[in-house]
Amino acid sequence: MPSASTSSSPAVYAQAWNRPQPLKAPNIPYDNDAGSNPVLRGLPLAVVSSIIASSTRIQRIFWTLNKFDKIKDITHIHDYDVIWDPTVIPVSTHGDKDTSVASLPTPPTRASLNDYYTSADFHALYKSGKITPSDVVEALLPLIQRGTNPPGQFSVGFISSKAELVRAAAKASTDRYKAGKFLSPLDGVPLAVKDEVHLQGYKRTLGSRLDRTDKHDRTAWCVQKWQDAGAIIVGKTNMHEIGMDTTNNNQTWGTPLNPHNQGYYTGGSSGGSAYAVASGLVPIALGVDGGGSIRLPSSYCGLYGLKPSHSRVSARAGTDATDSVGVNGPMASNIDDLALAYRIMGQPDPLSKNSRGFPNSLSPDTVWTNRKAGKKYLGLVKYWVDRSDPNVLNMFNAAVEHYVTEHGYEVVEIDIPLLPQGQKAHAMTILSEARSGISPSEIKQLSWHNQLLMNVAGSHASAQDFIGAQKLRHLQMAHLAWLWDTYPGLLILTPTTPAAGWKIAKPSDVTSGYGVSDGDMSLRSMEYVYLANWTGAPAISLPMGWTADENVPVGLMAMGEWGSEEQLLAFGKEGESLLKDKGGIRRPKGENLWFDLLGDGLARKGA
Repeated sequence: MPSASTSSSPAVYAQAWNRPQPLKAPNIPYDNDAGSNPVLRGLPLAVVSSIIASSTRIQRIFWTLNKFDKIKDITHIHDYDVIWDPTVIPVSTHGDKDTSVASLPTPPTRASLNDYYTSADFHALYKSGKITPSDVVEALLPLIQRGTNPPGQFSVGFISSKAELVRAAAKASTDRYKAGKFLSPLDGVPLAVKDEVHLQGYKRTLGSRLDRTDKHDRTAWCVQKWQDAGAIIVGKTNMHEIGMDTTNNNQTWGTPLNPHNQGYYTGGSSGGSAYAVASGLVPIALGVDGGGSIRLPSSYCGLYGLKPSHSRVSARAGTDATDSVGVNGPMASNIDDLALAYRIMGQPDPLSKNSRGFPNSLSPDTVWTNRKAGKKYLGLVKYWVDRSDPNVLNMFNAAVEHYVTEHGYEVVEIDIPLLPQGQKAHAMTILSEARSGISPSEIKQLSWHNQLLMNVAGSHASAQDFIGAQKLRHLQMAHLAWLWDTYPGLLILTPTTPAAGWKIAKPSDVTSGYGVSDGDMSLRSMEYVYLANWTGAPAISLPMGWTADENVPVGLMAMGEWGSEEQLLAFGKEGESLLKDKGGIRRPKGENLWFDLLGDGLARKGA
């Protein structure tokens, strides 16, 4: 069974269910006239949010200023039907190989003492008998629990951790290793999951004061697959409230600061998961990505993050997910753990109408193709990429050159029409879908920033507006299908985000209790990541460097055709060489920013 180092040949399929008919879109000049929003913080944010909540007329003015009402009037979309669900399911013509979780390849241990620990470091120590999973969780629990006095050193990254559940899972794993019957390379490895995800025995708050716990107290399918493989879920991680921004500024549960530079955010909305991995607490964590919420915090915190194809990873806890942009996926400190986590969590869910149709993720060497792989293409939308800040653009150009000279890729300049308008359509859709599941009384329990979002962008989309957005989705998906037919295996390459992280403008932004609303920066941070959510395509973010002045990580993103997760993982494996001359992956430097769990942590416990 190959590891993530599998050749990154294109994942082209003989058939695919729901793939749009390939159709090159009209040549439409790029126009990024996005409008502008004032930055609001502190008491003025509360006042403005309250005023807007009280007047639908004022709400409509803000809606119009943001040009959401213009999408339905785009001439080119009227020849397209709507696409409500961007799920495209590749069909295997060769059949899946019979593969068990236990036979998955074990990732390599860390390459040097300066690297993060990998799942293989835990696995090797457990097999040797030097330590046990119970030893690990006893070292970890005091660090992440909120209910202790004082709270755990890294507890701001977690919303809850149930010690009795963690200890029970650790004991079961310890007993398996003693009997020589471990379940998989992930057995006994501590993992964390975002609070948004259903987990038996835990409340689900969405990082808010709300309670969205499954009434039957069930665990999401993808988390259950990790648990079935023996992984120990040590807790639920902090997140941006209801997932509706990209900083993880959370006035209810606290704001985790970026371990690489505490003057920056971890990124949202899966910022707690990124914090847990970047701080050395767990090698893998689960994120949810509706508008870059796996890839942005991965980029900000110097990690690897995979946003799978839409519906690929089942989030079912009794029902299928109802939104058309969000997916669950893994975040990890290294590419091999990212691959391992994805392959286990991505197993088809037989009770999900979409997930069950995908080929088995436990068969990564299965080839579903009816045509030979030829050239390896990188697609660049130059006018789009060039909007990045100079330091990010310089890193990106160097990364492209590296992939060309070291890994044999060919660059092709491509066009993707209506990119700014597509971002507006995506924003309208995700906010409308979120608003449909929350009552007016619940909106009043949210932060001032999210009240503003829900009352303006989430409440004013007419049926015509929403239908127009889904027609635009069809236009862009059909054009992407045409690109992938023209350049088989094409990977569309951008920086993960145009700016190097998101700097905390004022300390009071995270401590005042009011928070901050910066709509323009939110849109800018999502400028590249949104397209994969909008069109249902998979995408990966990997570290490509750090800023020289402030040591802020910067990510590189590749988006592939529907079902091309293995190709993206292979691309990420090739990308390890990007960091070769930069000392490899870089963990946080500084006291109390990274915890040596398998070193100092276990030494303190006498293990």
